[in-house]
Amino acid sequence: MKITFLGTGTSHGIPVLGCSCPVCTSLDVHDKRYRSSIMVEADGSCIVVDTGYEFRLAGIRAGLKKVDAVLYTHSHSDHLMGLDDLRVFTRDHRIPIYANADTIKDIKEKFPYAFRHYDGNYGLPLLDANELENYRPVKICGICITPIPVMHGCHQILGYRFSNFAYVTDVSYISEESFSALKGVEVLVLGALRTRPHATHFSFDQALEAFLKIGAKKCYFTHINHETSYEDINRLYGSYGIESAYDNLVLEV
Repeated sequence: MKITFLGTGTSHGIPVLGCSCPVCTSLDVHDKRYRSSIMVEADGSCIVVDTGYEFRLAGIRAGLKKVDAVLYTHSHSDHLMGLDDLRVFTRDHRIPIYANADTIKDIKEKFPYAFRHYDGNYGLPLLDANELENYRPVKICGICITPIPVMHGCHQILGYRFSNFAYVTDVSYISEESFSALKGVEVLVLGALRTRPHATHFSFDQALEAFLKIGAKKCYFTHINHETSYEDINRLYGSYGIESAYDNLVLEV
């Protein structure tokens, strides 16, 4: 299974518009971050998790040629608003999307035209919505995926487990049941916003604590803001088996 990070930044992206801080003006390519998203490739299939603002640009950069299915963690704009760019992959068939019930409802309200059935193709995204149940594994494109609920502030969103790999972004709290569902994961991606606490996201230290509790072999931070550089994150947390993810990073799991 091949995982490509299409983006690893928080909702502002990095550089932040109008900001001249050291990270936003860094010359290190690892400090240039689109909004967070990944693509998962296995056995000839490609599944995307979230379609943020730069989905088209990230897909071009990563050589994305097809999308067989899309998983959504939640419906916040930085994870959703590139949805219309899926239309180039739906010329001949509809693409299934998957999320929890609340997220499906929000997506349909924001993009109602994507779920209608037309007599002909008018250059619109053609999508079929599928609601997921917490902890109930589902096979998508031959890949067994388990949706794992976590809290993002007061909103319940989904992380996803793909066998021994898990992707959990925008998380501020993990229940004991969800911790149990993540046991046995070897490679873990966790949202970790910054050093300071935040109301709706793990700080770096909170993400470290969750990683140690899950017991994965390796962890990558994602959904990172502009207060800490790629190099500084690796210096601070590398000894724990944690690295900062970066845009276009490719993992083989």
